[in-house]
Amino acid sequence: MPKQFDLLVFDWDGTLMDSAGAIVYSIQAASRDVGLQVPGESEARHIIGLGLNEAIAALFPELPRSDYGALVNRYRHYYLSQDAEISLFTGAAETIATLHGEGFLLAVATGKGRRGLDRVFEQTGLGRYFHSSRCADECFSKPHPCMLLEIMDELGVPQARTLMIGDTSHDLQMAVNAGVPAVGVGYGAHPRESLMALSPLACADDFGALSRWLSAHA
Repeated sequence: MPKQFDLLVFDWDGTLMDSAGAIVYSIQAASRDVGLQVPGESEARHIIGLGLNEAIAALFPELPRSDYGALVNRYRHYYLSQDAEISLFTGAAETIATLHGEGFLLAVATGKGRRGLDRVFEQTGLGRYFHSSRCADECFSKPHPCMLLEIMDELGVPQARTLMIGDTSHDLQMAVNAGVPAVGVGYGAHPRESLMALSPLACADDFGALSRWLSAHA
C-alpha cells in the first residue's frame, strides 16, 4: 500500500512519553510553594502542550509577568526531580525506529523548551531518528500553526503529506490551523471527547493502537 504521508510530526509529552502525571504534580506543587491557588487536575492537564509562559497565563491570568520566574523555577525543580523516572510509553521507541527505517520523515512539535527536548532526546536515544523539531521557546505556542509550518518548510513537505499526532486539543487545533490532517491519542493529557471534537482521522486509546493505525494507514 503506498504511503499516504511523508512526514509524521509527534507531540512529545503525553504522546510519546508518559509524563502528563509528572507535569500535573509539578504544576500543583509549584503553585503551592509560591502561594497561588493550586489548580485542580483537569485544569492542570488542560494546559499541557502549551509553552510554559502561556500555561501560566492560562492558569493564573491575574499573576503579573514579573512573578512568573519564581513559579517556573519551582516547576522545574519538581519536574526535574522526577525526570529519571519518566518513561516512554511501551512500544514508542520501537515504533519510532520502525517508522524511520520505513523512510518516513519524523519530527517533534512540543511545548517543551529546547533544553528539555534535547535532554529527553539524549536520555531516550530517540534524537537520532528525528529530522526536525520545534519547541515552545523557538516558536509561537500551540495552537498557533508556526511549529508545523516551519517544520514543513524546512523538510519540503506539503500539508496534505504531513500528519500531526498528539494527545491534546492544542495539538489538534494547531493541525487545523496549519491545514494538516491529524491523529489524536486518548491516553494522554486531554480526554478523548475533546480530541474528537476537532475531527481527527482517528483517536487511539493506547500506544499499541496508534502504532497499528500508523502501520495500516500512514
